[in-house]
Amino acid sequence: MERRNFLKNTSIALSAAPVLLSTMTTAAVTIKEDNDLSEITIEELQRKFAAGTLTSEQVVNKYLKRITEIDKAGPALNSVIEINPDAIAVAKQMDTERKQGKIRGPLHGVPVMIKDNIDTADKMQTTAGALAMEGNFAKEDAFIVEKLRAAGAIIIGKTNLSEWANFRSTNSCSGWSSRGGQTKSPYILTHNPCGSSSGSGVAVAANLCTVAVGTETDGSVVCPSAVAGIVGLKPTVGLLSRAGIIPISSTQDTAGPMARTVRDVANLLSVLTGVDSNDAITSSSRNFVGKNYAEKLDNSCTRYYCDYSRMNVPVVQSARRHSFSAQLALIVSERANRQAPLQEKV
Repeated sequence: MERRNFLKNTSIALSAAPVLLSTMTTAAVTIKEDNDLSEITIEELQRKFAAGTLTSEQVVNKYLKRITEIDKAGPALNSVIEINPDAIAVAKQMDTERKQGKIRGPLHGVPVMIKDNIDTADKMQTTAGALAMEGNFAKEDAFIVEKLRAAGAIIIGKTNLSEWANFRSTNSCSGWSSRGGQTKSPYILTHNPCGSSSGSGVAVAANLCTVAVGTETDGSVVCPSAVAGIVGLKPTVGLLSRAGIIPISSTQDTAGPMARTVRDVANLLSVLTGVDSNDAITSSSRNFVGKNYAEKLDNSCTRYYCDYSRMNVPVVQSARRHSFSAQLALIVSERANRQAPLQEKV
């Protein structure tokens, strides 16, 4: 069963509210599918590119058309805050290079969205969704953007977010920014898309791009991914450089891949890693850079689920894990001691 059919059928089965069903039906009727790109993966795209049945220019045009139809009009999901005006030109360049036998990397010609708190040295702004930052054009690409371009990715746009990555107020709203407005859930338009990487999650779920990049301090990749029914990963801090990303916490911030399948997340993660002199903590991940995390996936992994330990993603040090386990055991033990013993029924 396809990802969105599962989500739709499960939601209908669990819901008894007529208003909810009406909302879902309205969204389903409005959002029409493009069979060429619906739920397509990185590897499926690459096969079509290699076979000559699709070009990057065609794919970008299809995504831009879909963004116009359902993100800016129709249900107006409002997940994309800005389109890259050079997207088609870059796609043509990738097609030309492919014809010449030059393949930059695993993302060659693949359309990617990135969150609007990640610098791009192009014609797109970097504002974190804030009107106060409107007109800010970065002079340099973020390190992970350099990695994306080196792998052949086409950055077709930037996604909306909870303004300042949800670090602007104790009463902020997930998916809302003063520059971008409110991002909507692609399944139930009136429901919370979660944040702060709301736009990235919705764009992937609604098939407005192939994959996307979000950022997380505490839940900002995994929460919108869960709500949107996609796969999101917060890597160990230090596996990806934060240089060129608007910061919140030096100990918690990281970018993270968001996609419709586990394999796409692994492929995107493989591209994003790297040691960066402008982010000293990346030196601790030197042994994990340049790995193909997707090659660790095997037949025990489904399309949408896999034990991430198979990808050899670096985790916290064993001493910290043991410390956490000890604390957890202590909490469980203390809670058990505080509970009154059960009495047998007479």
